[in-house]
Amino acid sequence: MRHTEAADPDCAISQALTVVGDTWTLLLIRDVAGGTHQFDALQHGLGISRKVLAERLKGLVADGVLEKRLYHPHPPRYEYHLTDRGRGLLPVLVALQDWGGRYVLGDGSLTGTSAPDSAETRRVHSLVGHRLPALELATASGATVDPIAADRAWTVLYCYPGAYAPGGVDHPPGWGDIPGAPGCTLESCTYRDRMGEFAARDTAVHGVSTQRPDQQAAFAEHTRLPFPLLSDAGLELAAALRLPTFRAAGVERLKRLTLVLDAGRTVRGVLYPVTDPAGSVEEALALLDGLRQE
Repeated sequence: MRHTEAADPDCAISQALTVVGDTWTLLLIRDVAGGTHQFDALQHGLGISRKVLAERLKGLVADGVLEKRLYHPHPPRYEYHLTDRGRGLLPVLVALQDWGGRYVLGDGSLTGTSAPDSAETRRVHSLVGHRLPALELATASGATVDPIAADRAWTVLYCYPGAYAPGGVDHPPGWGDIPGAPGCTLESCTYRDRMGEFAARDTAVHGVSTQRPDQQAAFAEHTRLPFPLLSDAGLELAAALRLPTFRAAGVERLKRLTLVLDAGRTVRGVLYPVTDPAGSVEEALALLDGLRQE
């Protein structure tokens, strides 16, 4: 609900909070970004009263954060989807999750990984069975593509914090001191060297980071990668799956993790935390072998 009369008219933070300044509103945006679009599913997932949900949805539509799309004409029923204005809130959600993971659930340490028994690790592993909503990520050429390969039975998405080609943009200061951050080049080159084994398993491999496409293009050319690197600079994938991130050099970066998805966009396997970047490639192959035998 809006309370514009109490807001500072010249403060952007105050004005933004008139739109998204309560718990239910942000959680609604979180769940819509994650692929939940219908009223009953949103109500069930959040445990919110139908009256409060209807009020929040009406307000978010009025504020241009969500749009209604008719999916059943008689009686009329609508789905709720993020607008461009709503997608502009995704970095806010990711930053809030990062802050909560670091300072509320964690001890305040800057890290690119997690403990095996942490709440973050449990959340990532709970992605198994979750369907990735429709979205597109930028390739190194600047085109946008679906991160799930249409012509393969399986897709491996390995998420990494950042990899750089020599002579261009370098790693942020102190990169080597952030647990879990180093090893992106080694991981990518190991996937490159074992691509034949993934192809034999009818599996596509895509690397994903929040770097700009031009940075990814320089790295891919330097390392001669035979598979696409995809940019989640807009944090759509991170928000859709609530992937763990950390902030370094003013940029939200994906923590290192691996997802195996089937052709139906369902997450079938997860590797997290990844403590051995090169060894995780062997683990991904073993995970695929187990899934193919099911």
